[in-house]
Amino acid sequence: AIEEILDFRGERTIFIHQPHIKAVCQFMRDDADLQYNFLSDICADDMLPDFPRFAVNYHLYSIPNNHRLRLRVRVEDPDEGPETMGTIWTIATWLEMEVWDLMGVRFRGNTSLRRLFLPEDWQGHPLRKDYPLGYEDVQFSFNWETIDAKKPYAKE
Repeated sequence: AIEEILDFRGERTIFIHQPHIKAVCQFMRDDADLQYNFLSDICADDMLPDFPRFAVNYHLYSIPNNHRLRLRVRVEDPDEGPETMGTIWTIATWLEMEVWDLMGVRFRGNTSLRRLFLPEDWQGHPLRKDYPLGYEDVQFSFNWETIDAKKPYAKE
C-alpha cells in the first residue's frame, strides 16, 4: 500500500496507492498506538504536465500523541478519485466537496459533491492549471442585484 515515504522540514509524507487509502486511514485512526483521530484538511495538487496529474493530500493529526502526518494519493483520473473518508471522519464530506468544487477530483461514495464556494452555474474548476485565465470579468460583487442582472436567466 505504501509507495514512498518522504521527510521534509519535519513533516512526514506517506504516499499511498489509491486503492488502499481508505484502509490505511481507518488503521491510522483506530490503531491504539497511532490514534490519528483528527482529519485537519484534505487538499489536492494539480501537477500538470506530470502524470498522474493530480494528488490528494490528507492531513492527519493525533491529538493524544501530538503528531502530524500527511497521506498523499496520486490520482490518474479525477472522475475516479479516491474513496470518500466520510465514514471515517465526518468532516471529510465537506473537505471533499471543497476539493471537488475547486479542483474537480471526485471522491467515490461521496453523494454530497456539489458547489460549495462557487455559484452552481460555474463552468470548470478554477484551481486547475489548465483553467482559462479569464478573458472576461468575473462576476464577484457584494451587490446581488448587479450579479443577478448579468445572469442568463429567461426574463418574463
